[in-house]
Amino acid sequence: MNRFNPKTLLIAIAILAIAIYFGLPKILDTEIGKKLNLQKKTQESVSVSRVMLPDAPPNIESTSPPLPIPSNELANVNAPEIRYQIWAWNSQMGMLFANGGAKTTKGSIMEKRGVNLTFIRQDDVPQMQASLIQFAKAYSKDKNTKEGVQFVSIMGDGAATFLAGVNPELEKIGDEYKAQIIASPGKSLGEDKLMGPKEWRDDPQKAKGSVISGYLRDGDWNIAIMWAAANGIKVNPDEKTYDPEAINWIAADNYIDAAQKYISDYTEERPIVKNGKISVLDGKKTIKADAVVTWTPGDVMIAENKGGLVSVVSTNEYRSQMPNVVIGIKAFMQDNRKLVENMIAGFLEGGDQVKGYAEALKKAGEISNEVYKESGTNPEYWVRYYKGEQKADKQGEVVSLGGSRVHNLADNLQFFGLAENSTDIYQTVYTTFGDIAKNMYPNLVPSYPSYSDVVDLSYLKNVKSNYSPTQITQADIIKYDMDKGIQNTISKKNWNITFQTGSANFTPEAEQQLEQIYAQAAIASGLRIKISGHTDNVGSDQINIPLSQARADAVRQWMERRGGIAFKNRITVKGYGSTMPISDNSTDFGRKQNRRVEILMGN
Repeated sequence: MNRFNPKTLLIAIAILAIAIYFGLPKILDTEIGKKLNLQKKTQESVSVSRVMLPDAPPNIESTSPPLPIPSNELANVNAPEIRYQIWAWNSQMGMLFANGGAKTTKGSIMEKRGVNLTFIRQDDVPQMQASLIQFAKAYSKDKNTKEGVQFVSIMGDGAATFLAGVNPELEKIGDEYKAQIIASPGKSLGEDKLMGPKEWRDDPQKAKGSVISGYLRDGDWNIAIMWAAANGIKVNPDEKTYDPEAINWIAADNYIDAAQKYISDYTEERPIVKNGKISVLDGKKTIKADAVVTWTPGDVMIAENKGGLVSVVSTNEYRSQMPNVVIGIKAFMQDNRKLVENMIAGFLEGGDQVKGYAEALKKAGEISNEVYKESGTNPEYWVRYYKGEQKADKQGEVVSLGGSRVHNLADNLQFFGLAENSTDIYQTVYTTFGDIAKNMYPNLVPSYPSYSDVVDLSYLKNVKSNYSPTQITQADIIKYDMDKGIQNTISKKNWNITFQTGSANFTPEAEQQLEQIYAQAAIASGLRIKISGHTDNVGSDQINIPLSQARADAVRQWMERRGGIAFKNRITVKGYGSTMPISDNSTDFGRKQNRRVEILMGN
């Protein structure tokens, strides 16, 4: 048998000739290269829209009077059992203190409010979804079912993706059985993070071609995605390939597994992808994790068992990104509205106690240890990493570990736009990260439920109506230091906001740009904003400087009307006329580039 037939030989000669004349890479785009399957299309690495993450207020301690510490003895509450799955997450300290234990105890806030509650640790997202579906199916047939769970708590920035996976199944039972978000008992304040090489903090571009271990499409993943977007680094959405010009991913089963894959030097062999195409000529690359997205105790495990990574960016910087949200089955909540409202009120009352009193926080640490049953921990461990700390890792590098915050009622009213002159920050967080997941993974997340369909604030409104204003402890409030300029720039972007000729009146087309600016600024709620107006060099600066000032003022006024208290005493403006061009004023294109409004956000 001949090893080569004439046709094959001719093709081989043609390839060699092209390679000699053009170089090997040119072969890939030829018809010959395509016929020989030298390239295989894959999902191209993407640039994520630059959206600034939120920063939250400084901590305000509770002014509520101290309550007795609950006992360890189980209470006998005459009410339906509420089963509630939670991750091992310190944002739940207020919830746990309110219950007194894994099950409701005597002397607890929940006993006082007539709530019979059981907390169950569950770190597996698909299992959480399955447990909600299991309950809803059983509840539709038997109101006294013991199957599944009525509630879960997850990271609020991942809620759109979570609900996209669970609600289509629940709606098969009936629209009244879908899952909904009703409150936020706390947030991450540093413990959720991107841990990477120290050099990434000084030069983010060094993350190109890196590999990060993490649970994909989750809150910690979102942190890295946003950090990459802010620094113009592409992200490879295909966790089966390697792109040397992008950030790549190792898919972990959960946040602990993400840490373990780094600690154990887990490796994979992957095809190399360039410009969305796999080339057999580039061969394969053996990859391992250069960095990790995780949260406590994952970050502590990395520091204690291997080290070498620092906190590149975390929810200490992106403080309003990651609220803990309460998700429950609509039918159960409507059938047991008063019971659910008492549970929510108890969570937020417990938050006030943990905020204000060391003994309450200590008790919450004891309950955390009981519920989470994490190997090698104790009650002091959970308290320490609730507060957050800096310590030397196994390689002697000082790293920031832990950090969470509980919410009270006032925090919820502020966050969901229910307080006077407030804006719904969570709506922006939910839709921003839902859009990211949909755009990066259109096959997995082709759509997600609308905010209005899955967020029911009526429970919080009713809780509020049962409190007098003097009973509500103050929310964490942002105080902006406007006496000094922005020292650390987080975001700087030029916007082509169109105005009517020679005036500071917006054109109808400007509305879309203004809404995008508002969304970014509303999420980045802890950052100060500087608005700079710029013109081209047509006309004198005697006219252009006042005009650019008026246009910058118009943007500020629009944002303050749109955003309410979240934008109060936060914005500075200045008109520069034509004095700071970014392009050549001798061309039409250059003059258009110079007619701009620059939005700078930082601290």
